Amino acid sequence: MEKLSNRILALAESETLVMAQKAREFKERGVDIISLSLGEPDFKTPKHICEAAKQAIDEGKYFTYPPVAGYTDLREAIAEKLRRDNNLDWAYQNIVVSTGAKQSIANVFLSLLNPGDEVIILAPYWVTYSEIVKLAEGVPVFVKGNLNNNYKATADQIADAITSKTRMMIFSSPSNPTGSVFTEEELRQIADVLKDKNILVISDEIYEYINFTGKKFSIGSIPEMKEKTITVNGFSKGFAMTGWRVGYIAAPLYIAKACNKMQGQITSATNSIAQRAALAALKSDFGPTKEMAAAYLKRRDLAYDLLNEIPGVKNYKPAGAFYFFPDFSSYFGKSAGDRKISNSGDLVMYFLEEAHVSSVSGDAFGSPENIRLSYAASEAEIVEAIRRIKEALAKLS
Repeated sequence: MEKLSNRILALAESETLVMAQKAREFKERGVDIISLSLGEPDFKTPKHICEAAKQAIDEGKYFTYPPVAGYTDLREAIAEKLRRDNNLDWAYQNIVVSTGAKQSIANVFLSLLNPGDEVIILAPYWVTYSEIVKLAEGVPVFVKGNLNNNYKATADQIADAITSKTRMMIFSSPSNPTGSVFTEEELRQIADVLKDKNILVISDEIYEYINFTGKKFSIGSIPEMKEKTITVNGFSKGFAMTGWRVGYIAAPLYIAKACNKMQGQITSATNSIAQRAALAALKSDFGPTKEMAAAYLKRRDLAYDLLNEIPGVKNYKPAGAFYFFPDFSSYFGKSAGDRKISNSGDLVMYFLEEAHVSSVSGDAFGSPENIRLSYAASEAEIVEAIRRIKEALAKLS
């Protein structure tokens, strides 16, 4: 008899991966699907990073188990990067390299949460945050920003959500799914709420290099927040290294040691060759990263203008990452023939089947009025995808 654990039964499947699989199934049937669902750069990993990986293979000395927390020279390079770019002064011992930022976040929650501990999640949020909290037997508490503030929760909202059970808070900036960037002033206001409380913060900065504001600020650089903040980052987005699976945390030593212990019993170290590629990414030319960011900015402006031409769509201009998160709720309750659109889940399936464009329902991100559209696609694909969406919406009445 098949029997699964309560743990896995309570866990939701990643909606972004579900939609990606549905899009693949349509493509396998010969349907011309334009994918705006996955948060994956459409650029190839820069050549010099790939060459470093090839060299590491040829050297023939990276075929044994690496240290669980990562090679020392990579951790030192990460520490140097954090000092230079983020005003975060950590030694390499405070760095733990993991198989992607997702594992980094899982390590932290599994190491720090006890059953019933509450975690404030600033919403809209990345789909995996809430599920990992639940996996660690914590309780997600959602604090939702509104469109007037580009979906950024405020310090006052956070203060109102704190209880005697609050253990942690997590947010991303630049944000997945909204593309919003918290300003230094906003983060200082949040720090003022948290600095005297026994609450730890996970600052997910994976989209750091896709930031169109010209400014970046890490909450962990505020002196009162240093020992309270776990900074999460990685190589997937800024260096187009999604498949290499390298992420990391920078944290107080007791947290780093706990995550090292946790990781040692689950996956052990990150792939050795991927680590050598990551070292090359940090130690060499950032030109390709800057070129990718410039291309994303151009695509953002293109998509913004096109989305604004669609009647009834409430939109805003994201300041980073590569997502739009428009409000499509004005189309809820409308129909096309026998097909009724009751919510964003219905609408994304309508887009997939009618417009042949894959997207992700806002339900997965804690905001059911919205749909996430990734513009990590070519300009031609963006133009055609939004044309199809606009045409499909025009059929609803």
